[in-house]
Amino acid sequence: MARRLPTIGDVARAASVSRQTVSNVLNSPEIVRAQTRARVEAAIAELGYRPHAAARRLRTRRASTIAVRLDPFVGGISGAVLDRFLHALTERAEAKGLSVMLYTATDAADEIRQFRRLVDGAVVDAFVLAATYYGDPRTEWLIEHGQPFVTFGRPWGIADLSDPLHFWVDVDGRAGVRDAVARLRETGAQQIGFLGWPAGSGTGDERRAGWAAALRESGIGDSELVRLTVESEDGVAEARAATRKLLAQASDLDAIIAASDTLALGVLIETAGALPVVGFDNTPVAEAIGFSSIDQRVDEVAAAALELLDLVGHAEAGGPGGHRLIAPDVIMRAQGPALGLVG
Repeated sequence: MARRLPTIGDVARAASVSRQTVSNVLNSPEIVRAQTRARVEAAIAELGYRPHAAARRLRTRRASTIAVRLDPFVGGISGAVLDRFLHALTERAEAKGLSVMLYTATDAADEIRQFRRLVDGAVVDAFVLAATYYGDPRTEWLIEHGQPFVTFGRPWGIADLSDPLHFWVDVDGRAGVRDAVARLRETGAQQIGFLGWPAGSGTGDERRAGWAAALRESGIGDSELVRLTVESEDGVAEARAATRKLLAQASDLDAIIAASDTLALGVLIETAGALPVVGFDNTPVAEAIGFSSIDQRVDEVAAAALELLDLVGHAEAGGPGGHRLIAPDVIMRAQGPALGLVG
């Protein structure tokens, strides 16, 4: 059986320091106190830890290959956002002289196996991950093994979102939905419902929080917020059923904001376009059918991800520059009837 190679986490535990301190000793030893540096260097020597070549190439700005997962098609319409992100990332990477290598995985455990294969083969210099979630084991593995990476999605569930070893870019869904509420109010809507995903998704929770904050500012209490919202899995049929439930408990709605364009399409079909709806993702379906949606500005997300990769392995990465939060755009459209989609 192959001997397990020591990780940056092993060194940190042996030296009784943080992983960031180990990273500083490796990348910017001059900022670490001499006594601490000596303890870390002794642990490195004792364990035989060796930083991966990819990290060294990134520190000298010679990275050339970025690995990105190509997600399987799972139906629905909101997956178009990740497709646009992948295209934008590839286009911008090529302009910087970088290559993008695609890999597939069935789940997080399989993706970690792919990490190990790519790292052992020394064929990639960094990873860009998407769709982070609470307790995401992928980022923990990359940190433990000293691999450079950036995520499209914040480190959900971590109290310190400025984790110096987790570089991330995300879209400010909370701000986007707050803006959507304001735009609907400009059209005269007052009772604005929310159709969201089940609690615990991180991204969906942020979008719901933006809606709730905007309504609280207008004097709406928590009990009324409960009446004005329902949850649904991300499917059109599920959204139609949830819309019926929402209208049964809040028949006075003037408009509905949905956590995704898939949910918004279900609302539009179920109401035959009688209620204004705002989705999230600004997919081609939203543009083709003609309902409002919140655009994630994935070109800016891709540019920020590549910018952050340039910081990996540098001392300043531990500061506020280790993440980017992109403000989305609310795209308002003059909504017509549901195009005979009711069935």
